[in-house]
Amino acid sequence: MKNSTILAAAMLLCSAAVFFAFNSKKQPPKTMKTYVLVHGAWAGKFAWDQVKTALESKEAKVITFDLPAHGDDNTPVAGITLETYVDVVTDIINQQEGKVILVGHSMGGMVISQVAENIPAKIEKLVYVSAYLPANGQDIETLSATDAGSLIGPNLVFLPDYSASTIKPDIAVKVFADDCTDDVKQLVLEKHKAEPLAPFQGKVTLTESNFGAIPKYYVKTAKDVGVSTANQERMIQANGTLKQVYTIDSGHSPYFAKPTELVKILKEV
Repeated sequence: MKNSTILAAAMLLCSAAVFFAFNSKKQPPKTMKTYVLVHGAWAGKFAWDQVKTALESKEAKVITFDLPAHGDDNTPVAGITLETYVDVVTDIINQQEGKVILVGHSMGGMVISQVAENIPAKIEKLVYVSAYLPANGQDIETLSATDAGSLIGPNLVFLPDYSASTIKPDIAVKVFADDCTDDVKQLVLEKHKAEPLAPFQGKVTLTESNFGAIPKYYVKTAKDVGVSTANQERMIQANGTLKQVYTIDSGHSPYFAKPTELVKILKEV
């Protein structure tokens, strides 16, 4: 009797092991989301450092990079256009498996819009972070022309050949880091360099079937003097198809000022 009881128990344990092994194999593997983060004007991949680290800690794949002539990239400004940026981002996305969540800050909103139009099958969602959200045929020059709340336009300093510009140092800090730590303010000053002007005049070509079909989300910044909060609201209303609009109580750089809140939103979308 004792041996038969032991045998029965062993068979039960064996059956349970087989059952759990079989069912565990049936469970689909957890899919790691891929985020491609596109920085804005007078910035570089350094802007995303805190966000990248936080997202990666939450089991996401995160791609950051310097656009040509930005950050640590030393490409000459001559000849750089909006299309140059679009081509770089497109190449990076095409190297990834499956679809990506494409995020653009400020000027990066123009870039991600055209990329999404060109390769819609590779884009899962678009996220605009205090970014330009264009309609077909628009450019940054047009979208910023009536932005009375922005400090950028009146404080540009142009190179002699008008191929690029910087922003007066005190204004650059006020735009990008007014609500940030002294270390971030110093970083903004150290990294600030001439920005190619031609991309600001590059017009996007967008269609309802490509760009229009991709889910879009917007992160509005409530104290913004770069792309002013009022201008963001105008673009949000003009688009009219956003899945969700979030608001962060920060200036133009929530990745510096409120990275935890921004990461929470990026994970939610």
